[in-house]
Amino acid sequence: MAALACVALLAASCGSDSGSTGSTGGTGAAPALEGRGDITLVTGKDTSNNMQRLTDEWNNAHPTEKVRIVELPESADAQRQQLVQNAQVKSDAYTILTLDVVWTAEFAANRWAIELPRDQFGLENFLKPAVETGEYRGKLYAVPVYSDAGLLFYRKDLLDKVGLTAPKTWDELTAACQKVKALPEGANMSCYTGQFEKYEGLTVNFDEAVHTAGGAIVNEAGQPTVDTPQAKAGLDKLVEGFKNGTFPQKAITFKEEDGRRSFQAGELIFMRQWPYQWALANKTDGSSQVAGKFDVAPLPGVGAGPGAASLGGHNFAISAFAKNKATALDFIKYFTTDAAERSNLLATSQAPTRANLYDDPELVKQFPYLPTLKEAIMAAKPRPKAVRYGDVTTAIQEAAYGAITGAKDSGTALKELQTKLQDLLK
Repeated sequence: MAALACVALLAASCGSDSGSTGSTGGTGAAPALEGRGDITLVTGKDTSNNMQRLTDEWNNAHPTEKVRIVELPESADAQRQQLVQNAQVKSDAYTILTLDVVWTAEFAANRWAIELPRDQFGLENFLKPAVETGEYRGKLYAVPVYSDAGLLFYRKDLLDKVGLTAPKTWDELTAACQKVKALPEGANMSCYTGQFEKYEGLTVNFDEAVHTAGGAIVNEAGQPTVDTPQAKAGLDKLVEGFKNGTFPQKAITFKEEDGRRSFQAGELIFMRQWPYQWALANKTDGSSQVAGKFDVAPLPGVGAGPGAASLGGHNFAISAFAKNKATALDFIKYFTTDAAERSNLLATSQAPTRANLYDDPELVKQFPYLPTLKEAIMAAKPRPKAVRYGDVTTAIQEAAYGAITGAKDSGTALKELQTKLQDLLK
C-alpha cells in the first residue's frame, strides 16, 4: 500500500490538466489524468463479495479517495443499457466502468470512455487475447480484469460409474448421456444446457456453435458470414438439441445463474459455463449438491474435437464524464496487481488476466482446471468487434432464438441475419 501511495503521488505530480479523450495516435502518449477524491465502481453483481473486500482494503488505505461499488442488474444486456444511458446524458455518476470485452469499440468510438496510458499497467504480463479486448484502433481504452472462456462442466462421478472420461465430441457427449441416464441416479437428469434465453448469453452460445462447426459470424475482414453451410450446421446443432431432448425445454429461459443453480441441484450431466461456477458449485455449505463430484473439460467439438470457446471477460474503463480520474487510474492498477488477481481467483474461481497465475503450482493444485482454462482462452474466438455492438448482438439473438424456438427455420433465420449484419457492420 505504501508503494502504491508513492506511485499515486508521482502520478499526480506529473499529471497535466487534460482529462479528455484527446487524439494522440497509436504510438503517442495517452492524455494525462487528473482529479483525486471519491469515485464509484460500476459492476454487475458481486456474487462472491470479494470485490467489496478488495475495495474495503483500498478505502482503509485511502480515506480521502474512497471507492463505492454500484451494482447493476444480473443480465449483461441490462448492464450495458444502464451504462449507455448514463453516458448518453454525460453523467458523472459512474467513474470506473466494468465493460464486457465486446463493448470496448462502442464506448471508445462514442468517446464515452477515455484512452488510458498503456505503460501504466505492465500489460506484457497479461494474457495477450485479454489485452486485445481493451484496445480500439491501436489505443488502450480498458484494462483486462477478468478473462473468460466457456468450459464443459460435467458430473465426473457419474461418468466414472459408466467407465467414461470427459467427451471430446458432441457424439461422445450424447452417448455418455444415454449411459448415465440408464443409472438409477441419472434417470431423471437432463443431458446438457448452455445459456439460451434471448440475451448476450445466447449470442455467446451461437458464436461457439458456429465456430465449432467450422464457420464464423464475421470473417477476418469484418464481413458477415452467417449465410453459410457451416453457420447453419452450428445453429442446427442447437435446434436439434431442443427437438431431440438433449437440452431440457426449460433451458430456453436459462441465463448463467439459472443453469448454475440447476447444475448445483444435481439436475444436469453436462453444462456449458464460465469458470466462475467452479467455486460456487464446490461450496460445502449446503447450497450445492455436487461439491467434489464434477470436473471441467474443453467444450465438445465435431470430428476429433475439441470445440471452440467464445472469448469472454470484463475490463475496467474510465468514464469520459467522471471526476477524479487520477484516483480511478490508481484503483485500476491496484485491482489488477498480482496479489489482487490471486485473491480474486481464490475467492471466485474467475479467470485471471495475469498469465503467471495459470502456472502457479499452489493455484493449480487448488484449481486443477487452470491449464485447461488457459489453453481455452488462448484459442478462444472473439465475438464480432462492432461500434454498434448492441444492435449486432440483438440481431444475432433474434435469429438464433427464432430458430431454436421453432418460429422460423434456421436457413431463413440466417439469411435474414446476414442482411442485417451487412448493414450494421458497414
